[in-house]
Amino acid sequence: MIPQQRFTGWDKAGLDLGNARWRSGSQGIGDVQIAFVEGFIAMRNAGRPGSPPLVFTPAEWRGFVVRARDGAFDPR
Repeated sequence: MIPQQRFTGWDKAGLDLGNARWRSGSQGIGDVQIAFVEGFIAMRNAGRPGSPPLVFTPAEWRGFVVRARDGAFDPR
């Protein structure tokens, strides 16, 4: 059995996303939405808006964006 990995970044204590203004990056398949809330950046699957979002600090978001632009998350 493969051990379950504990994911970090799913929430930040006390952050209320109830009134977040979600913005789509595109209208394509695999679309994600982001919201800027209380100094954090939240990202969720637009096709499953009820699923838990990932929440990033500004430094974490920058690292994610830089790696994405470099192709770190492209399917191989």
